[in-house]
Amino acid sequence: MKPKTFHGIYPSTVLPMRGDYSVDWESYARHTAHCVLRDGMAGVLINGHAGENYVMTRAEKKRAVEVSVATVGASRLVVAGVNAESSLEAAEEARDAKAAGADAVMVFLPNSFALAHTTAMSMLHHRAVADAVPDLPMFLFQAHHAAGRMAFTAETLDALLDIPEVVGIKEGGWEVDSYDDVRRRVRAKRPDVAVCASGDEHLFACYVHGSDGSLVSLADILPDEIVALDAAVRANDLPAARALHEKLEPLAEAIYGAPPGGRATARLKFCLREMGVIPDATVRLPQPPVDAAEVAMLRAALRASGL
Repeated sequence: MKPKTFHGIYPSTVLPMRGDYSVDWESYARHTAHCVLRDGMAGVLINGHAGENYVMTRAEKKRAVEVSVATVGASRLVVAGVNAESSLEAAEEARDAKAAGADAVMVFLPNSFALAHTTAMSMLHHRAVADAVPDLPMFLFQAHHAAGRMAFTAETLDALLDIPEVVGIKEGGWEVDSYDDVRRRVRAKRPDVAVCASGDEHLFACYVHGSDGSLVSLADILPDEIVALDAAVRANDLPAARALHEKLEPLAEAIYGAPPGGRATARLKFCLREMGVIPDATVRLPQPPVDAAEVAMLRAALRASGL
């Protein structure tokens, strides 16, 4: 690998389903091609939160890797999310992802870590995955600032950077100042690791601070605009970047910012169905579909963003 192999923009895809909650693999392939096979895209993040990884079976997660690899071929990187409460199960998911052709994995912390979690626990979890798939590159996931005690402390992040397989961080802390703190800490210890701004509502601000890319589900809907925003900031063309931010922000706020929290996937699927990208907006239980108020909000945001 070259030092910047994993830098760049990655849409974080949803997993289209039918009304009976079964996966629509043909729609998944079309959705993936629609947002990933474009100029400026480095690859795709699959089996993330947007992809409902917390309610997918292990077999479905492996199949998602296979379909993604078949869809994007060797032209893009495939990063597969690994999300399990058990470190042993996470290790098996990583083995499945590697066998199916993933270029890297992204390790999510067990949700139980939101109650209490130590550096030792994080190290055990990530090392279990790394040991299961020797030499497979690994992304870390920095959790939302409101996710209890799940976000990495400075001590934990420092320890995780000692894992040689770590090549990137999806910085999903959703707070610009803490994002910049993570970016600086990583630069000081592991400048080769890609720190990717992934708070959809404030990509502009994070890009201005400095970013090596993004792994974001907003790129499912506005892929070219996300790429253009990143390019405009890198070119120091702030007027162009601000104009793109104004186009992105209505949808970002409607999908991710409007209460209640945890509704992004249902809202993303609704928007993609409205756009004709996927045929069905079904989300798997226990998430409900969008309600009437969300429908009105999202349709207004789609119009405001030019869609």
